[in-house]
Amino acid sequence: MLNRAFHRTLRCFGTDAKVPPIGSEKVKELLENAATFEDIKSADGSDNDWATLPYVAGTYITRDQSKKAARPKIDPRETNIILFPGQGTQYVGMGSKLLKFPGARDIFALANEVLGYDLLKICIEGPKSKLDQTKYCQPAVMVTSLAALEQLREERPNAIDNCFATAGFSLGELTALVFAGAIPFDKGLRLVQIRAEAMQLASQQAKGGMVTVLFGADGRIGEACKEAQNWCIEKGIENPDCRVANYLYPGCKVLAGNEEALRYLEANAKRFNIRRMKRLPVSGAFHSELMQPAVEPFTAALRKIRVEEPLISVHSNVDGKCYKTAGHIVGQLPKQIVRPVKWEQTLHIMYERKQGEHFPRTFECGPGRGLKAILKQVNAKAWDTTLNVEA
Repeated sequence: MLNRAFHRTLRCFGTDAKVPPIGSEKVKELLENAATFEDIKSADGSDNDWATLPYVAGTYITRDQSKKAARPKIDPRETNIILFPGQGTQYVGMGSKLLKFPGARDIFALANEVLGYDLLKICIEGPKSKLDQTKYCQPAVMVTSLAALEQLREERPNAIDNCFATAGFSLGELTALVFAGAIPFDKGLRLVQIRAEAMQLASQQAKGGMVTVLFGADGRIGEACKEAQNWCIEKGIENPDCRVANYLYPGCKVLAGNEEALRYLEANAKRFNIRRMKRLPVSGAFHSELMQPAVEPFTAALRKIRVEEPLISVHSNVDGKCYKTAGHIVGQLPKQIVRPVKWEQTLHIMYERKQGEHFPRTFECGPGRGLKAILKQVNAKAWDTTLNVEA
């Protein structure tokens, strides 16, 4: 392997270069004179000040996920991260506490104009059955999350000025892109409206749902999904699917699939060592292949928008990494509809720190407190400096 690499290196300098043969005596001399780092201690047994081992004894070397995230060259305690929730966090009455902030009222007024209906009224008065519908829920959660930023701006103006990275869960990723200046508010809201209507239509074509599962080290989630899908195939279900849709934290995932597949999982949970299951208040199997019909209309709408490069780092749900360019956003964002939300992986990338390093302050802006609760399970030290700006 090393010899082939050496030949490749020589070819970089000229195709006529030759590798001289090395005799056995020369090899022996090279090995005897090779550095072993055993000479770093002086005769008296004390450590030399200038010499150290490459790694301390017992060090476990693993990949450094933090290299994939933005790292400002200032005290982390002076920086902020803002997170935005997704669908499923909605509740009747959300947004009412924000109306005392003029900026929040302006956002709702503009949203009503863009959407063509009274979104604020649905948020505050419901009914719940209407608010839970995807076509109303997604715009409601997005607008309420952006309105919560106005409270943060009033109470902690430096929190937004010192924000260097943002991320959002599923729908919240579009909120994050609007916040980061990549997509204008009115265009972003219209895009969310198209996304929601397309996903609602896809849900009507193939009835499905989502369920949160808790499991231990003996949980067989992959096997459970495969058997549930096979059961649907045997029953003649059209477009059968069952898969992990959201990676939340160790021992907790969200599964999405056909209604029949979820019922199969609920009936056989113990066999797969699933400890607990809870249905989510959503109308479809989001982030699964059942949402494929929604990809094309969303992609077409996205391509009509002038997307800018984000002013701060925005992390993608697809792989947890930061978007590189505006073109990267246009190519990657539609995939999110049918790909799993890798939230646990995203949090590792955003918050992984070397021992002794401080963490940025985090603000969760929008309805619910779910993202803060998940962060506690993934990185308790980062959770210590997390605050909710609940809508």
